Amino acid sequence: MSQAGSSFAHLHVHTEYSMLDGAAKIQGLIDEVARLEMPAVGMTDHGTMFGAYEFWRTATAAGINPVLGVEAYLTPGTHRSDKTRVRWGSGGEDDVSGSGAYTHLTLLAETTEGMHNLFRMSSLASLEGYYFKPRMDRNLLQQYSNGVIATTGCPSSEVQTRLRLGQYDQAVAAAAEFRDIFGADNYFVELMDHGLGIEKRVMGDLVRLAKDLGIPLLATNDLHYTKAEDSTAHEALLCVQSGTTLDDPKRFKFDSQEFYVKSAAQMRALFAEFPEACDSSLLIASRASVAFDETANYMPRFAVPEGHTEASYFAAEVRTGLTLRYPHGIPEPVQARADYEIDVITQMGFASYFLVVADFINWAKEHGIRVGPGRGSGAGSMAAFAMRITELDPLQHGLIFERFLNPDRVSMPDFDVDFDERRRGEVIRYVSEKYGEDRVAQIVTFGTIKAKQALKDSARVLGYPYGMGEKLTKVMPQGVMGKEMSLDGIIDKTHERYKEAADFRTLLDSDPDAKTVFERARGLENLKRQWGVHAAGVIMSSDPLVDIIPIMRREQDGQIVTQFDFASCEALGLVKMDFLSLRNLTIIDDALDNIEFNRGHRVVPEELALDDPQAYELLARGDTLGVFQLDGGPMRALLRLLRPDSFEDISAVLALYRPGPMGADSHTNYALRKNGQQDITPIHPELAGALEEILGGTYGLIVYQEQVMEIARKLANYTLAGADLLRRAMGKKKKEELDVQFEAFGEGMRANGYSKQAVTTLWEVLVPFSDYAFNKAHSAAYGMISYWTAYLKAHYPAEYMAALLTSVSDQKDKSAIYLNECRRRGIDVLPPDVNESIAVFGAVGEDIRFGLAAIRNVGVGVVEGIRQAREEKGAFTSFHDFIKKVPGSVLNKRTVESLIKAGAFDQLGHTRRALFDIHETAVEVAAREKKSEELGDVGFDFDSLFESAGTSPTAIVPDLPEWSRKELLALERDMLGLYVSDHPLAGLEVLLATEADVSIADLLMSDVEDGDTVTVAGLITSVNHRVARNSGNAYAQVIIEDFGGEVSIMFLGKTYKNYQLELVNDTVVALRGRVSRRDDGVGLHAIELLPLNVSVEQSREPLTLTVPEAFATVPVLSALDEALARHEGDCNVRLRLVKSGIARVFELPRRVTVSADLIGEVKVLLGAHCLSS
Repeated sequence: MSQAGSSFAHLHVHTEYSMLDGAAKIQGLIDEVARLEMPAVGMTDHGTMFGAYEFWRTATAAGINPVLGVEAYLTPGTHRSDKTRVRWGSGGEDDVSGSGAYTHLTLLAETTEGMHNLFRMSSLASLEGYYFKPRMDRNLLQQYSNGVIATTGCPSSEVQTRLRLGQYDQAVAAAAEFRDIFGADNYFVELMDHGLGIEKRVMGDLVRLAKDLGIPLLATNDLHYTKAEDSTAHEALLCVQSGTTLDDPKRFKFDSQEFYVKSAAQMRALFAEFPEACDSSLLIASRASVAFDETANYMPRFAVPEGHTEASYFAAEVRTGLTLRYPHGIPEPVQARADYEIDVITQMGFASYFLVVADFINWAKEHGIRVGPGRGSGAGSMAAFAMRITELDPLQHGLIFERFLNPDRVSMPDFDVDFDERRRGEVIRYVSEKYGEDRVAQIVTFGTIKAKQALKDSARVLGYPYGMGEKLTKVMPQGVMGKEMSLDGIIDKTHERYKEAADFRTLLDSDPDAKTVFERARGLENLKRQWGVHAAGVIMSSDPLVDIIPIMRREQDGQIVTQFDFASCEALGLVKMDFLSLRNLTIIDDALDNIEFNRGHRVVPEELALDDPQAYELLARGDTLGVFQLDGGPMRALLRLLRPDSFEDISAVLALYRPGPMGADSHTNYALRKNGQQDITPIHPELAGALEEILGGTYGLIVYQEQVMEIARKLANYTLAGADLLRRAMGKKKKEELDVQFEAFGEGMRANGYSKQAVTTLWEVLVPFSDYAFNKAHSAAYGMISYWTAYLKAHYPAEYMAALLTSVSDQKDKSAIYLNECRRRGIDVLPPDVNESIAVFGAVGEDIRFGLAAIRNVGVGVVEGIRQAREEKGAFTSFHDFIKKVPGSVLNKRTVESLIKAGAFDQLGHTRRALFDIHETAVEVAAREKKSEELGDVGFDFDSLFESAGTSPTAIVPDLPEWSRKELLALERDMLGLYVSDHPLAGLEVLLATEADVSIADLLMSDVEDGDTVTVAGLITSVNHRVARNSGNAYAQVIIEDFGGEVSIMFLGKTYKNYQLELVNDTVVALRGRVSRRDDGVGLHAIELLPLNVSVEQSREPLTLTVPEAFATVPVLSALDEALARHEGDCNVRLRLVKSGIARVFELPRRVTVSADLIGEVKVLLGAHCLSS
């Protein structure tokens, strides 16, 4: 008998978390269920419970009862660890799913206990039962059945599979077993009707089985999307998943468009014969009641020594740390700050957190793993400094504890910790072993289909050529702060960026195909595409994670990962620790190793004073290529303007070199004010004296969030905790919050005697500045790494650049840039050498030696064999001595050939060409002799007779001339990926700089807009003539390289016809082209090609700079002199002053090294045409 006869609850639902299969976005799904006035809705994603908390929270907020569940994968009667494939029939689509690996089972949580049992089963299915899918087995079902409701499931279930195979008795037996496991009231026969034959074939048997066993019926609709019209987006999604197109007859597809949220009336009409099946949906919905504990706290516990509590041990550790940090006595302000922090941290219950973080950081340090000096607001804590969590004295640097932990706003502390990228995994392993592998996991992330990707995917699945997706994405408005404009926003007149999308809408109006792609893409946008692992986040818990949330194992590496994202984990009381990889820490450690190996002592960065003159001179020159966070061209120009001479300047420039402050020109104003080129004006005359103490160090500019807080404390009587709340309110920009804060701010200032005008003026400055005022704790902490790297580059350039080159050895463009930087600084990068090279780049005196492992065809095993041979048997004295000493594993003809071509034997006295001619025979003979020795086959040594006479036939190297310079460089580049000993463009620096308006390295690193026109100059190193498959049109793909990098250029259509005969390898050219910015990098579409005259005489000419005489002012010429001084060398410089068509030429008293860097600086000072005559 029907209960209400009118309502219904959908309980078999695949949301967007059934990735690339489910297309029902949670919010949209809940909105539709609410619109249809249904009382509840289920969630049964495939095999995982990724979205369970988000679904529960969203549904509960809307007044809908969430029925959490999972469409589980179940082993076909085997144990979950057994990977045997099973057949119940003769195979084919009617048999066991996954080619015999699993069946399906629908599980729903009736109670909170049942929900946690689903979490446990879902977790163990992944941890112990993964075989194509995370599989449960009957043992798990029996162990964790309490509070769980189950159904016979979909067509891939065990019961339906048995019925489809005509095995009715086995189907009855399976259903009876499941009924016994879950209980008679908790097992239902699930009916579906999407108009599919596979369902209709078993419908009668399902009803018969239900009657035979007395099991109630349940009607479901197997939702995969929300509305009927979403079926087209779902079709496209399935094509994205399977890599097919919509016109592919073999594509994976659903043979019906009925998988949406049907109304209660539709469902009851569909199952009019079985009204009780619809009533069961309401029965289950009324029984289901689950809740998450959002008040829980799973702070990891630290095992303290006997006689201590966590709080007392924390306090003792801080005090012990202070005595070590301040060996000559703890200053009173430091002690006061530490005591205050101990009280706050203890009261907030975070003592254990500090102990745990200090434990793994200090373990890392004691095991030689480099750790960053701090990151984020945690550097503002004196307790953290005492416990060696951070390396900055917060009082010395003016850092505020309340910015990190605010006693008036209870939130979890969050230390972000940087580790050497090679050894981060060791720290995570230590934490897992110490605190329990069942309590530590990395955090899942979910990649969504963004707007541009949705357009590309849509174009592909609809069968359009690649260019259609490109055409649409190119007219998309540029992203703001890394966030793309939504596709819906393009046609939504109320969207704040609507006007920016006018070109996109014009394209839609004029191109019906583009509109078709766009409409299909809207359905794909923001759907979940795949799951991944958070780059840094690690969850640490006091309790086993499977008792709190579902977890899983990543198959590639066995890593344990949460099924909930960070926001969900945090809301449920779990604590995230950030274990970040920072490549620059690896560079620092490699540089320190190089220094120790090359100079015999080891620098300790943490002990460096922050006032080294050479480091600041390097910064003031803008000589910071490769220096942490100060590497880019515009940043180097800013440093030259700023001329930093204190650590405060480093911290400030890191805080100011961001879009917000740069938009207000704060970075330039800071530099000009520092050097007396701009007046320092107070915010308001009344406030000049009061703000001097806070803003004096930043020349009257608000740079840091801490300054906003200090202003509120000093001028408006806020506590620092209250000031932190004010800062947050200003950042949120909520009017009601700001109005409340303005009243309190004004009242406090007026109480201190300030006028209403002063209050309003200061407030109007603070509110917008809070948008981009930066966290000083973070900029100071990262500023310390910047200082360390600047110090190392200034004092140990060869060792530092070797470490830098090692770090980018797999990035050709970066390697070329840093190799060019070595040339500019006069550091010779020597070819690899079998006697000196290690596996990676190493410092040798004042030079750098290329690493052996960087040579093509030379693996780590070969390098180890060479190293071991020279250490045990002495340096190699000749080529034949080398092949005699090294083990057989090194004697591979291709390997030895590569060593020869790369120049690894150059120091042994023979030309590469001569060794190349004899290496095959020599290696063959040596390998044969070694094999004989290994087999004990030692006969009479005829060679020894010749050796005694000095005439061994296999030891003779012919006296052949070397290959030409061009051949040598080509082979070197082929073996090493770079020109090392020389560059084919050497001597052409001025010519290239004159013709180009941007170097290739600067082009690749810049934010130049798609479609902009630029001119580059360099050497053609690759030409590929091709024919387009569809149109039959000829085109070419060309690589042009200069000193700092290479760029790919397309010659299409008319441009190709005009220049095809001039596209020749090793030609020096200038090229004007249109920028093509794609996801995989920057390329150019050719417009014009100009071959260049590269006569040797031209390369020896002085550097001549042409300037209008009126422009040659004292400040300009002084700046020019400084720039020339930074590039001292052997080339003469002439200044050509032009007035009324008459030129006067002066020889300048400077000689320079001509480089792209120098030319760039000169062009900035004197204009883009200063090199033209």
